Amino acid sequence: MKKIASLVLLFPLLTACHRNAITGRSQLSLVPESEMQALAITQYKQFLSSNKVVPAADSKNAEMVKRVGSRIAAAITKYYSEHGMPDALKDYKWEFNLVESKEVNAWCMPGGKVVVYTGLLPITQSETALAIVLGHEITHAVAGHGRERMSQQLLAQGIGLVGDVALSNNPRTVDIFNQVYAPSAQVGVLLPNSRKQELEADHYGLIFAAMAGYDPREAIPFWKRMASLGGEKPPVFLSDHPADELRIQKLQALLPEAMTYYQPAKK
Repeated sequence: MKKIASLVLLFPLLTACHRNAITGRSQLSLVPESEMQALAITQYKQFLSSNKVVPAADSKNAEMVKRVGSRIAAAITKYYSEHGMPDALKDYKWEFNLVESKEVNAWCMPGGKVVVYTGLLPITQSETALAIVLGHEITHAVAGHGRERMSQQLLAQGIGLVGDVALSNNPRTVDIFNQVYAPSAQVGVLLPNSRKQELEADHYGLIFAAMAGYDPREAIPFWKRMASLGGEKPPVFLSDHPADELRIQKLQALLPEAMTYYQPAKK
């Protein structure tokens, strides 16, 4: 009887795992993507309304964020189409905003809701390095890393399978969502990505940046600059994205593949 009970409890978890079509890795997925995107729209609007958004019409930096983001999004859409999944991102409604903040940070929510903080730009120093960051952050979204982390937290807190229940109606699930994503970064702690997720974001982020016409080799000096920001209280970006020698070594190992996708964009 105990074995049967264990199988009954285990079966929903087994059926809640799915294989990511791009990375090939099996992921826990208790949360429908449609619900993740619905939550993202709500939280993104609230975040923008309570923070200072830099207008693209008045700022070259804000215009650059939108330009780089749009090019990365187009590259990702092309990549998915070339790999037999032209409709994989059909529900994505891309938005790219620069927000006034000293934080060295950037993030992407499900559905393509992206924010770059002005505090990141002195570290990126160039459009190409910004593309490296956005390629990395957007990969986290399209690879379902947030949904995976949220599913793990739901399971850990005993909330169980969500199914078709609207997440926005449950304060606990909204709280977990805000721990996973950056709108709560100033008042909470972002849930850390796993090493597997980070490697996937580095890997495909380089490819997407290269496809968008940005030199992926810029990742090395950028992450070295990020690593130099360490100390007793590293930026939020570093707390979620460990920048160390091992990471840089792995990036260097990924560069030959990424370079096969690289064609400099025409001026």
